[in-house]
Amino acid sequence: MSATRGLLLTVFLSVIAASAGAWGGAHYVVGRMHHPASLHQTIHGKLQLTPEQDRRIGGLERDYAVRRHALEAEMRAANADLAQAIQATHAYTPAVQQAIDRSHHAMSALQKQSILHVLAMRQVLTPEQSAKFDDTVVKALTEDVS
Repeated sequence: MSATRGLLLTVFLSVIAASAGAWGGAHYVVGRMHHPASLHQTIHGKLQLTPEQDRRIGGLERDYAVRRHALEAEMRAANADLAQAIQATHAYTPAVQQAIDRSHHAMSALQKQSILHVLAMRQVLTPEQSAKFDDTVVKALTEDVS
């Protein structure tokens, strides 16, 4: 195998590995940002919401779902751009960097929206409900921390 051919194969495999890592990392982050079932169960099952609280939280959840779906679509589009940019040049080009930056921006925006949503739901709760809610949120955010 010639040195040039070996170098091209190495670069190509490196780009494929980096793409797979970026894709896997993005899916992991998105999966972690969704409300865990325990948070949903806590809100709707353990906090004994009043009908008014349930109505208000339901509205917050519907609004958040719209924003979340839009940001997830943006992340998918950024990943498609990344795949196209890598396929076009098989090199770390400005187009690749731009697609990565777009993906990071969408992930960041989704995380911010998730936190704002959690804090908005908390405002609907009584102090006693908030304490249980806070415990669930802390556990969800730290469950994989050693």
